Amino acid sequence: MRSLNRLKWLHAFEATARHGSFIGAAEELGVTPAAIGQLVRALEEWVGHPLLHRKRSGKERLTLVSEAQEALQDISQGLDSLEKGLGKLRGRQSRSVVVITASQVLVMNWLMERLNLFSTLHENIDLRLNVTEKLMDVSHGEADIGIRCGKGDWPAVNKTWLMDEEAVLVCSPQLLPPPQACQGKWLAEQKLIHDDTPHPGANFPSWKEVLEATGAPEVNQNGLHINSTSAVILSALSGRGVAIVRKALVNSLIETGQLRQLLQDQRWPLAWAYYVVTPEHIVMRPEVKLLHDWLVNDVFVDP
Repeated sequence: MRSLNRLKWLHAFEATARHGSFIGAAEELGVTPAAIGQLVRALEEWVGHPLLHRKRSGKERLTLVSEAQEALQDISQGLDSLEKGLGKLRGRQSRSVVVITASQVLVMNWLMERLNLFSTLHENIDLRLNVTEKLMDVSHGEADIGIRCGKGDWPAVNKTWLMDEEAVLVCSPQLLPPPQACQGKWLAEQKLIHDDTPHPGANFPSWKEVLEATGAPEVNQNGLHINSTSAVILSALSGRGVAIVRKALVNSLIETGQLRQLLQDQRWPLAWAYYVVTPEHIVMRPEVKLLHDWLVNDVFVDP
């Protein structure tokens, strides 16, 4: 009867023997050195004697005891055979899968176009999109990559900066006034769309601040209050009024003329930025790193 339930022990032991350390094995297998050590000790307890000489210093602190040398060859060959068998099960058309998570508004207005481009360049990689507002999916390893906008103080993830963010004023072309008329007085006469989505620590400008900066007269700011950024953008697109939004979420709409940016000389930089986040204690697989590096290095290069 095969003891395949002990496969993790053998995998950890074989990697440790090749690297001469728990650290090297952990980096290869994408877990912590403590986890590798625990698996190897479980195997040693099962066989009834130590399998490694442990040294306090040196590049290779762990070496095999003589009894384990011959067994290691069989274990390595066995793992190679298992890998070959798995490859046959997947077949020649096997594909790599990368799970990416992002918020709904980011997916709709920014990310989807870029993922489509990545897929055309890397047809052998399947992207699976998990739309959620929670970072837990990434920190617990349930997703390979997340893209988030915030202060960057999320726990249990590695983060790579993508770009800064700012707030802009937008409206539908059907509302657009002559350039000389787009000042505080004109704004005060429009229906103002308020994004009531929480932006903790972002320094997201209120309409009161914007109107004061443009010298607008006092105005009733009731307007249209919406607690969804996606709905705010849709309302602006349909000509319901003027909105304050994050620029990255509407930049493509501005470039295609579906929305017009107002008061382009005015700047409202945010304390938030965009980051690619990955699980803190999991080594990126090659296909995950390919998407990660592509996002970081290529997506934001101006054409």
